[in-house]
Amino acid sequence: MSYLAQSISVVLLFWLIQVLMASPGGTSSASSLLHDSGSDEGLQAVMDEKKRKRLISNRESARRSRLRKQKHLDDLVAQANQLRKENSHGFAILKLVAQHCATVEAENSVLRAQIRELSSRLQSLDDRLHNLYGNNMTLSSLTTSSVHGTSTI
Repeated sequence: MSYLAQSISVVLLFWLIQVLMASPGGTSSASSLLHDSGSDEGLQAVMDEKKRKRLISNRESARRSRLRKQKHLDDLVAQANQLRKENSHGFAILKLVAQHCATVEAENSVLRAQIRELSSRLQSLDDRLHNLYGNNMTLSSLTTSSVHGTSTI
């Protein structure tokens, strides 16, 4: 008998017992019906079988649930490890960029000092030329004149 047919027969049998017990004088007829047909043991056996199947089903469901939880936990652990790895890689790159930035800043500082030094030298040379050749002669005008091929000296 299929599970559905067994369930239906149990429900019908239970309903029949309830109807017979509720009717006047039903206690004796229900009792005799149960004892005559041996249904009491059959009903108990069906109920025990349903209970056993439900217990097995619940255990299987709990096992599947534990497996799902374990898989989810494993996935989360793997994801956390991957994120830690990416984070570590990002920090390494950030450290290299910071070192490169410090190097460039140091080079810029040196270049700015050289610009100040060279500007100071140029100004000094301009001042000397101005003193030697007068007000209208500067180093930049000499440079321009020599490039164009004219001689002012």
